[in-house]
Amino acid sequence: MSKDQIDQLKNPFTMDINRRQFVTSSLAAGIILPTAMAVSGTASAGAHKAGGKFRLGMGHGSTTDSLDPGTSENGMSQNVCFAYCNHLTEVSKEGNLIPELAVEYGASADAKTWTFKIRPGVTFHDGKALTPADVVGSFQFHMGEDTKSAGKSLLADVTNIAVNGDDVVFTLGNASADFAFIVSDYHFPILPVRDGQLDWASGIGTGGYIMENYEPGVRAKFYRNPNYWKQDAAHFDEVELLVILDVTARQNAMMNGDVDAIGRVDPKTVHLLARNPTLDILETTGTLHYTFPMRCDASPFDNYDFRMACKLSVDREELVTKILSGHGAIGNDTPISTANPFHNSDLAQRAYDPDKAAFHLKKAGYDGSNVQLSASDAAFAGAVDAALLIKESAAKSGLNIEVVREPKDGYWSNVWNKKPWSACYWGGRPTEDWMFTAAYMADGKWNDTAWRTGASVERFNKLVLLGRAEVDLVKRREIYYECQALVNDDGGALIPMFANNVHALSKKLSHGPDVAANWELDGGKAAERWWFA
Repeated sequence: MSKDQIDQLKNPFTMDINRRQFVTSSLAAGIILPTAMAVSGTASAGAHKAGGKFRLGMGHGSTTDSLDPGTSENGMSQNVCFAYCNHLTEVSKEGNLIPELAVEYGASADAKTWTFKIRPGVTFHDGKALTPADVVGSFQFHMGEDTKSAGKSLLADVTNIAVNGDDVVFTLGNASADFAFIVSDYHFPILPVRDGQLDWASGIGTGGYIMENYEPGVRAKFYRNPNYWKQDAAHFDEVELLVILDVTARQNAMMNGDVDAIGRVDPKTVHLLARNPTLDILETTGTLHYTFPMRCDASPFDNYDFRMACKLSVDREELVTKILSGHGAIGNDTPISTANPFHNSDLAQRAYDPDKAAFHLKKAGYDGSNVQLSASDAAFAGAVDAALLIKESAAKSGLNIEVVREPKDGYWSNVWNKKPWSACYWGGRPTEDWMFTAAYMADGKWNDTAWRTGASVERFNKLVLLGRAEVDLVKRREIYYECQALVNDDGGALIPMFANNVHALSKKLSHGPDVAANWELDGGKAAERWWFA
């Protein structure tokens, strides 16, 4: 692999185009951008001030959450993890992959051996020195037959992890050009190993904040780590993450000054918050998409024609207009957005077609009975309303949908990935392999469509492995184009829209001119990257 190829693979968001021109033309076309846009904001390139208590209102969280990194499944768990932990690599605020606890990293020519040099002088919150053995144990925790980690599938190619001095060497059974991205996944924080076991329950990490209190589904409190190894980071004296699932309550807390920032602002009411002179609106675009996964192992979604009828029964433009209020773009039943380097721009956009949907319903032998669609605004703001709009548009094709309003708390444990049809959101991933492996490979724990059998599945899984190993970017593009076509056609993922991340911030807050868009809230690292002016 040449240096140029490695640079391209490390930085898929790099654009050889004038930034201002790209933003202007892209907005006119209504497409998703790969990095952040501050609609208005408190961007500052000046000195970072230290101090104060940062209160962040989260639209995620459940009483079933845990500090077990393998079970992390929502934005609250992610932000908690990023507050007190670090990873081998991270996606920077500019959208590039950079070293974190690895001071440097590299791959062999065949991309089957990856070496990470562990940063010296880093200590855990209890004073224990970070060692390569901690790194090995942190990854082995997610491997093996007995692990219940959602990150297991991402490490399926790892055959061995060894220590070589200050280096940790991963040996892969299959080449993986994106492996340095994979190790930045929020499931893989580096935690201390004690007596041969990973100590995940103590809440001790190497991050910018030390955990003071954690109440799953309620709040997490931290105070600044005085010995943090990163320079000019983790500026607040205290951080409190508050679970406020109800969007109205969350926005009221923001309006009343009870919190300093919130994510997941309801697009329908963002203009009202923007009128408040004490607030700023920060909007970022990237890979966030809203989905309605149909489980292919459950009737009637085990029938190709029925799944296709559902996809054709959705008025996507109506959803973007009424649910996102224009803060997003229509989806095409593939999780790969225009922010990804290998987005399939040749794939014809699926349109609302009740007549064609009726044809597929008849072919599927549909008898007109009610089909349940479970939804809760825990999935995303307006998820229930979106489900009702789908019900209305589907009725014109003869498909009868019963919308089941599910409780917010416990939604991710009791509904998503369990019931045959439900509302969901995916933050997306910076690379195609990462997204496909996490949610679409047959053996993935988070394969929420249960798309696991059939000729298309076999072809897809084979292609993902080929794409992972392919370093020729032209061939890689061809592979990922076909992967997207297979998911779009045969898969159970109904993906009608890509959404912008919309935040409300107190004008007292400041952030840099670049804000990461790989996840909401500055890539989940607002606590580390923001400060009070």
